[in-house]
Amino acid sequence: MTTSNLPRDIDTSRPHSARMYDYYLGGKDHFEVDEQAAESVAGVYPGIFVCARENRAFMHRATRVLAREHGIRQWLDIGTGIPTEPNLHQVAQSVVAEARVVYADNDPLVLKYAERLMRSTPQGRTAYVHGDVNDPASLLDAPALAEVLDLEQPVALSLNALMHFVTDAQDPYGIVTRLLDVVPSGSALALSHCTPDFDPSTWQQVTDIYTGAGTPVQFRSRDDVIRFFDGLELLEPGVTVGHRWRPDGPVEATDAEVSLWTGVGIKP
Repeated sequence: MTTSNLPRDIDTSRPHSARMYDYYLGGKDHFEVDEQAAESVAGVYPGIFVCARENRAFMHRATRVLAREHGIRQWLDIGTGIPTEPNLHQVAQSVVAEARVVYADNDPLVLKYAERLMRSTPQGRTAYVHGDVNDPASLLDAPALAEVLDLEQPVALSLNALMHFVTDAQDPYGIVTRLLDVVPSGSALALSHCTPDFDPSTWQQVTDIYTGAGTPVQFRSRDDVIRFFDGLELLEPGVTVGHRWRPDGPVEATDAEVSLWTGVGIKP
């Protein structure tokens, strides 16, 4: 893509995690610096492309399950990333046309393409909030959120491949608790998180690449990911590798290729 007409605060001199993820998914909304960093990751962890695809597939399945089986009609999707169809609202509205979705991200490039996230059904609503998960109040107090979501009714909090960009020093568990505290009983948390559990040495190299590029990461063990669901009722099959969470068909990838813990919990 070209750099013309981009918001002034987009830094094209160093890679960005959202644009690298776009590359993993086969998208076109990234720069050469992102491709180079992404290929560095792929050089040590070829499964990154499988991991990215399985992360998207988990989001699709979790969204459908929450809409069909748990009556969820509202979503807050944080760390949205560059739009890749079908987006969450398209999945949700394919099940229930009146679904409402608020997307949030802190990448100005995502803001540039936010109009893709606004193509709602006539019955539903979507909105985009430019904010940072490290400042939950900036998201929860955003006027656009209040216009679209009714926080007195159940909301699904969608945190896909996000919390490994929040280190322990940034209080990741406190952030998730703060977000869940403002939604009522019947709300949900759908979360995916990369893990070093299956190949620690490889994931240390991945960590070094991201950190060296200016994006601190902290990939966590299954026990550490389970902590995000404290106080929630985990849906079956609990916290499991992404491709094993209620798969639509045969499981073909290996756990090491995917290296992604996933789970969905309901607030009692």
